[in-house]
Amino acid sequence: MPTARNFFSLQEQELLVNSIAKAELHTSGEIRLHLENFCIGSEIKAAQKVFKRLGMHNTKEKNGVLIYVATLSRKVAIIGDEGIHKKLGAEYWQLLVEKLIQQFKANKKAEGLAGCIIECGEQLGKFFPLQSDDKNELSNEISF
Repeated sequence: MPTARNFFSLQEQELLVNSIAKAELHTSGEIRLHLENFCIGSEIKAAQKVFKRLGMHNTKEKNGVLIYVATLSRKVAIIGDEGIHKKLGAEYWQLLVEKLIQQFKANKKAEGLAGCIIECGEQLGKFFPLQSDDKNELSNEISF
């Protein structure tokens, strides 16, 4: 049974971390990926708690995006901090989640998630382009 830690192979985890780094090349926005086994109740509420625990609400421009996956509960949420959420809205995140779920169902978990990460980076880049003094405010590593 694929738990959070072995849901992706080490090679796939490396692909995902590299996708985050690539997605952040053109934006001051920050993207994080969090995996856990179970989500009891709302995946949005669980993602919001993780968002806060990871300090994602502390970015200078309020432009962090969290992709949350509860592997055994089979739940996914994508949430953005207030800066990017105001620009894109809840419908955008829900469409992205639906596309991601379709990729998971097609057994393209890593490829689908990497594509989702790149798409988040493109959207962030439209509203929060990379600044000359930009620094990576949050780790690109997958959190568990």
